[in-house]
Amino acid sequence: MDILGVLQKLGMESGFAQFFIAEGWKNLVMIIISFVLLYLGIVKKFEPLLLCGIAFGCLLSNLSYFVGMSENALYHPELWAQFLDESSPYYHSYGHIMSHAGLLDFFYIGVKAGIYPSLIFMGVGAMTDFGPLIANPKSLLLGAAAQLGVFVAFFGAVLLGFTGPQAASIGIIGGADGPTAIFLTTKLAPELLGPIAIAAYSYMALIPLIQPPIMKLMTTEKMRKVKMVQSREVSKTEKILFPCVVATFVILLLPSTAPLIGCLMLGNLFRESGVTDRLSDTSQNALMNIVTIFLATSVGATMIAQNFLSLDTIKIIILGLVAFAISTAGGLLGGLVMYKTSGGQINPLIGSAGVSAVPMAARVSQDVGRRYNKNNYLLMHAMGPNVAGVIGSAVAAGFLLAVFGG
Repeated sequence: MDILGVLQKLGMESGFAQFFIAEGWKNLVMIIISFVLLYLGIVKKFEPLLLCGIAFGCLLSNLSYFVGMSENALYHPELWAQFLDESSPYYHSYGHIMSHAGLLDFFYIGVKAGIYPSLIFMGVGAMTDFGPLIANPKSLLLGAAAQLGVFVAFFGAVLLGFTGPQAASIGIIGGADGPTAIFLTTKLAPELLGPIAIAAYSYMALIPLIQPPIMKLMTTEKMRKVKMVQSREVSKTEKILFPCVVATFVILLLPSTAPLIGCLMLGNLFRESGVTDRLSDTSQNALMNIVTIFLATSVGATMIAQNFLSLDTIKIIILGLVAFAISTAGGLLGGLVMYKTSGGQINPLIGSAGVSAVPMAARVSQDVGRRYNKNNYLLMHAMGPNVAGVIGSAVAAGFLLAVFGG
């Protein structure tokens, strides 16, 4: 073979040539999208710890996967399609996956098995002070009210033609809890994992832009100026008993919540027990960072062009925004009820923190409150609904999993 023939063969077998073959252009579009996501994560700082990993996972999977080149791919959607197909001889066969897997397929096993989201929840539990919630148990009601968007978006997704499991996965975006959204979606609608993860984390990053207009629309200036009194001091014993009691009650009520609630409360017990400082530190830092790398990269890998570039993706992005906005409104409605029943002693702005984005949603409540009253310190009061939202989103996910998980 002459030199020209060798060069021609190398050119035709290269990844560049695949952009012009069959649907290879779709992969090129996804590569461009991955760079846009990297820009948002690095330059605009939209959830950078997760968005950078998701974007690079998307980049790697679309660089390595083309029509006719799947044997070289780092992630193989066709393997996971066989894994989920009940008529396939490889249904739920991790052995088949492992014998044909690329690097990102191995990473994705941790997502599919629910390992990464659960470990993220352990880190969240170790970093979270449940004291404000214990001091003011009524905050649980605000966390519950803020799940309104989950169920409104669920019915909206059904009306738009999504199946029940898919609609449940889309609705959970309204909980503003990325790990919970990933956990539920991998169980019910793994084919939608890419767009749902992007929507969930994007809206979490945009909380300071999305929530304040809704907060101003639903409250008066007088309400926003309400200064709340300091909550009572919570004892060490209460803080130790809380994760044990919540884990026992919630898991017995909804066994499907055990992975998320169990790990959340275990991490919190490490924090509060006073005898496991090393485990608490590891959960908050080293373990959290390692799992975040694997989780983000493997979620990004699912954003293969053939799955992501569709009308359904646009529907999911829109429904996710609707879910998040309604969840914020639901929490504020709960705050308004408490404002009325307390004789104006509770600032309704803390209701917006009932979504699960800890502690960003609580900080937004604080920031909006201080714009109208410089002496107002709502952060610790808003942390009660905020951590209640973490529990509430996990319970909502457990309920939907129990209904649609088969």
